[in-house]
Amino acid sequence: MIHFYYKTAEQETFSSLQEIKKGCWVHVEDASLSDIQQICKWTDLELIDLQDSLDRYELPRVEKIRENILFHSRHPVELESHLHTMTLTILLHPEYFITISPSHCSIILSFMQKKCELSSEQKPELLVQLLQRCTQEFSTHIRKTRHNVMAQEKEISHVDSDDIYALTKYEEILNQYDSSLGAIRGALEHILQGKLPLFPKKEHELFDDVLNTVKQTEELCDIVLKNIRSLRDSYQIIFANNLTKTIKLLTSLTIIFSVPTMIASIYGMNVTLPLASKPNAFYFILSLLIGCAAICGYLFHRKKWL
Repeated sequence: MIHFYYKTAEQETFSSLQEIKKGCWVHVEDASLSDIQQICKWTDLELIDLQDSLDRYELPRVEKIRENILFHSRHPVELESHLHTMTLTILLHPEYFITISPSHCSIILSFMQKKCELSSEQKPELLVQLLQRCTQEFSTHIRKTRHNVMAQEKEISHVDSDDIYALTKYEEILNQYDSSLGAIRGALEHILQGKLPLFPKKEHELFDDVLNTVKQTEELCDIVLKNIRSLRDSYQIIFANNLTKTIKLLTSLTIIFSVPTMIASIYGMNVTLPLASKPNAFYFILSLLIGCAAICGYLFHRKKWL
């Protein structure tokens, strides 16, 4: 679905338009192929130039296509169990500022509702503001994940497989955040290095603050990742140690009861056996079974197997 917004520097918030006009912000929500084709008609771009904006797994990058600057970014989402970031494509056209999202983008909605000093025609500034918002969202979700990890910490003796699974899930989320932040950082460095004439040098200062924020958020993500990996490794060691103790206990009990079981099996045969004619044979054999089990138990306890 395509939405149109416009704002002057004097207005506090963006106002909605019914049709496209020069200097407006064009936002494509839950983008489809037909929406991309319509954007191509307005911008004179080829379909292949914008087709990647529909890819939910597209990595952040920046490129220049004739007079257009195309910035593929990502932002955190909680839509799918396996995908924790989503593509957000920002297109700086000479006449329009265009954003394309293959799903619902809460960042754009919150941006429209809050007061803003920029107009819809200040494209580089809007790009910087959106990248700042994306980075802030990453930072918020990283801190939320860290809080969940800290709240999950428990006594070492109570660790189970569910705790290890939860940490593995948090690690997967942060790995996706980290890869997205690293790619955004690379795109921003590409702009500031001036390898492509994307922006005038006087506008490079706008991207310095964003780059520093991205680096700080990436460092925070790395720190939380290290903590999770360290905690997960500790949990795995304790869990494996507890499992080893359980297996050792069951093995010891099996050996302890195997000797009496073997003796009882022999005396269960329908053949002539020693003590078969003795009236107290049952008590003697029972004492022998208990004695064998006690001796094995004592030996295993002395070896600290029990």
